[in-house]
Amino acid sequence: MRFNKETFVAGFALFSMFFGAGNLMLPPLLGYKAGDAWFLVIMGFAISAVVIPLLGIFAHARLQGTMLDFAKKVSPTFSLVYCILVYLISITLPSPRTASVTHEMAIEPFFGTNAWLTSTIYFVLVLLFVLNRSKILSLLGKFLSPIIFIVVLSIICISIFSMQTPAINPSEFKTPFIKGLLEGYQTFDAIGAVVVGGVIIVSLKIKGENNFDRNRKLIIGSGVLAGIGLFVIYAGMIYSGALFGADFDTTISRTDLLSGMSLKTLGSIGKVFLSILVGLACFTTAVGIVTGTADFIKGICNGSQRAYLITAIVASILGVLMGQFDVHYIIDVAIPALMFIYPLTIILILLNVLPNRFTSSLVFRTVVVVTILFSIPDFLGSIGMQDHVAPILKTLPLGVYSLAWLLPALVTLVVMNIFSKAE
Repeated sequence: MRFNKETFVAGFALFSMFFGAGNLMLPPLLGYKAGDAWFLVIMGFAISAVVIPLLGIFAHARLQGTMLDFAKKVSPTFSLVYCILVYLISITLPSPRTASVTHEMAIEPFFGTNAWLTSTIYFVLVLLFVLNRSKILSLLGKFLSPIIFIVVLSIICISIFSMQTPAINPSEFKTPFIKGLLEGYQTFDAIGAVVVGGVIIVSLKIKGENNFDRNRKLIIGSGVLAGIGLFVIYAGMIYSGALFGADFDTTISRTDLLSGMSLKTLGSIGKVFLSILVGLACFTTAVGIVTGTADFIKGICNGSQRAYLITAIVASILGVLMGQFDVHYIIDVAIPALMFIYPLTIILILLNVLPNRFTSSLVFRTVVVVTILFSIPDFLGSIGMQDHVAPILKTLPLGVYSLAWLLPALVTLVVMNIFSKAE
């Protein structure tokens, strides 16, 4: 695989659209609580927050269409409903969360302004970028993303190499690997892969790049670079969080831990660096989400530029409204949505990566239906019905780990392929 300048620019752009609020806040506290089990947590986190999203980019490279193509083998109607759900979740949860994080960590500590002002200015700027979407790859890949990567890497390196006698606490987790895997859901990276992967494809087409094989190699190469960058940052931040086990109170919040780590590693200027990092990381993700949503609506409206404009404006307004809630509230609200849509997204990504001979329409439909059915108990448990579904989850493989859907989906995939070949 050859990496040229264009691949690096696209790779950095993809990295910046992935790396947002959750990606920045979740790993340090996860590592802090993981303690001496930090390695297992990294492995679990990497599967749901790096490997699956990377496969999502590979699927886009193979399809080179829109997100509608991800579920088209089930049915056009199902595909449309799935896409609408994903985009609706994206513009009402992870996108506004970026504004909330930016306010709490980068604006309020310095200027004392309220959340309304921050989110309004924030999404006005997001809208300006989205309306100039032809320049997105260049702006994100050449300028914003390298700054993000360098600042985060600085915090990680100083944390690791300046700690002479790190005090790593015992782990708080009974199943650190599973905890890392499920926490990776909160990054929204698998959903991000199917959303922002489409942004890369549309951006290439706008630039006049219509050679299928060339674009496939470019998308795969940029995905690999983005995946490597994400893994380095995630692993580094989880391990750094574990190293600070004795330096902070056990009840510390995600934002306070990240602020404390930057202060201890970069000194008083650390707050300034962190503010820049938070603002850039969150902003680039919001731009990617809103652009992807606007692209999708434009596509189903026969290429209407007015539909693109209206969608971008509505998504930005929703960002302002939802951005008023604090970060922890948005994360809690997101859990039910993630428990339902994430398993389905993961399965769709896997099915689209597999060769066509293993994913006939019948196999596709059956595996998707089974995944949805076995995701329902986890979803019901996440909305306060845990007592009602607990007996069911205990009888299902991996049910107690909120992964009741996994084995049934994989077994169905194998059985249906055997059944199809036997006919």
